[in-house]
Amino acid sequence: MELAKYKACICEGAAEAAIIDILVDNDLLIFTREEMLEEQVIRCRNAKNFEARYLRKDFMGQISIIRILDSRNEEFRLSKAYKNKINVINVITAPEIEMLIIHAEGQYKQFKHSKKKPSEFCKVNLRMHDVKSYDFVKNYFNDAKKLVAAIKEHQRTAKLIKGTYGLNDLLKDN
Repeated sequence: MELAKYKACICEGAAEAAIIDILVDNDLLIFTREEMLEEQVIRCRNAKNFEARYLRKDFMGQISIIRILDSRNEEFRLSKAYKNKINVINVITAPEIEMLIIHAEGQYKQFKHSKKKPSEFCKVNLRMHDVKSYDFVKNYFNDAKKLVAAIKEHQRTAKLIKGTYGLNDLLKDN
């Protein structure tokens, strides 16, 4: 994965934002907070809104947009004017970011047998009701090593489509 000098890290939800914040604050990613636009995770899923808010500034060079999302089909179409200045990298957390908690809890086999969505499994089986909230995820993964182990286990068990990236691909030492 080749990244430009400037990076825009766009997260689909609060849980994804917490994950990236933990990783970047612990210097575990292949980029730093200082390289990120506005030095923070961006919560803007619409390409046109992103363009208006962030790309109308004068950047000297390329920008990599790193999108953390669970859907492989969500489009992000920028204007043709930015075609040569932007590269979009989709990092897929399918089926849902809650899989990291399931792996951290050692509950993957039970999850597979349950036939539930990951968020439902976390709520019902693990009795974790705030699994989509920023604060819950930030507190749950307060030990970054636990998060990295969950990411690596998810990478091992996930069926990533060739040519797509997972969170593991953003880690420095993967």
